[in-house]
Amino acid sequence: MTKHLIASLVLAAGLCFSAPQASVAQDTRVDLTYAAEKAVNSVVYIKVTTNAKVQTVPYNDPFQDFFSEFFGQSTPQQRERKIQTPKRTGAGSGVILTEDGYIVTNNHVVADADELVVKLNDNREFKSRIIGLDKTTDLALIKVEEKGLPAITVANSDDVKLGEWVLAIGNPFSLTNTVTAGIISAKARTLGASNGIESFIQTDAAINPGNSGGALVNARGELVGINAMLYSQTGSFSGYGFAIPTTIMTKVVDDLKNFGTVQRAMLGIQYTEVSNYIAMQHEKGNDPDLGTVTGLYINEVTADGAAAAASLKQGDVIIKIDGKKIEKSGQLQEMIVAHRPGDVIKVTYLREKKEYTTTVTLRNEQGTTTVLKSVDEDKLGIALEELPAKDKQALSLTYGLLVKHIKPGKMQQAGITKGLILLQVNDRQLRTVEDWNEAVKQANLSTDRVLWIRAKTQSGLNRSFTVELDEEKK
Repeated sequence: MTKHLIASLVLAAGLCFSAPQASVAQDTRVDLTYAAEKAVNSVVYIKVTTNAKVQTVPYNDPFQDFFSEFFGQSTPQQRERKIQTPKRTGAGSGVILTEDGYIVTNNHVVADADELVVKLNDNREFKSRIIGLDKTTDLALIKVEEKGLPAITVANSDDVKLGEWVLAIGNPFSLTNTVTAGIISAKARTLGASNGIESFIQTDAAINPGNSGGALVNARGELVGINAMLYSQTGSFSGYGFAIPTTIMTKVVDDLKNFGTVQRAMLGIQYTEVSNYIAMQHEKGNDPDLGTVTGLYINEVTADGAAAAASLKQGDVIIKIDGKKIEKSGQLQEMIVAHRPGDVIKVTYLREKKEYTTTVTLRNEQGTTTVLKSVDEDKLGIALEELPAKDKQALSLTYGLLVKHIKPGKMQQAGITKGLILLQVNDRQLRTVEDWNEAVKQANLSTDRVLWIRAKTQSGLNRSFTVELDEEKK
């Protein structure tokens, strides 16, 4: 790149002889040493340990299934066996946000951790605990109990520009305190790599395994993104990396710190980028005229959502949010995720090629503006364990969770007792305690906020229970 730049300058200098009025080419070189020195101490190495676990997994015995046909059993019978997963260790990166020990990283770095150890650039090590996780944005907040830590300066990622120099700082392949340089290659990039919110900053600064959760900083050493993933067919860097912008990170971290869960605002629409909508219509032989070739075409409006309440309709085209142009889906996701339910935004849209602006009060997944909090497990008052193999065999069950202990709480009030076998919550079969935790979490975020439980007694009788989760205060 330097040789190409020098060659360009030489060519420009040669042309200046015939054009004396031309200005001298400006020196555009950037010194990134200041940024590296300022930010590197704010990036930490995270060691993750996942303990060995005993899991029950289903399997089919092909020999038994073959011979069972001679005994009138035409359907293969599923069996279970216990396996022990090995103890595993992994590593990632994190960024110190506050001097009293709050650290942001990726959800996929720490989600399965039984133990977390954070190592600073000065080689000090601290045990860490998880404050909150958000799979949807792939962000997590952890904390160490220490004061005076070198917190990074957080910048507004909206201000970064294409072509701007950035540094990626992290611990790729456990090579601690590694700094790589590149430019901003794209903004509001969506990859379809997850079912979550995607509006990535794309960079050609090298990002490799172990960089996850590290810092993407500008030339002033300010945080503009959290490194999340790389695009590669080999598993190593091959041109582009992707970071979660600080506009998303700041809101998610604040929610995890204050509520324990993210307050997710919803616009209540299904949409397609206008360019893609027009292309699909062309394939059908149609030639649509929406009055624009950019923006978001509304395919569907949720009946009890925020958009419906503001009278937005299928066929409308969103072109601005709060006065900012919307051309790609990633831009809308990034703007909405920065808000909480109850926030009011201005939506500018086209309807039959005429421009309108309306105010929309954003709602949560339940269609309300109520603050959601994590379920208080103590209020449920129950301890569960996987159903022992002998009990499964005795009751002809292949899965289930045994109520090991119960105390005064919502589960006891619903009639659930010690020794009961829980089989299903809502639509989820209960094979592991994690299945239960996930079912409760999903029910808490649902419109009904109810646990519909199917169970069986030790004597084999079927039972069903309904547990209503408490309404949270606004």
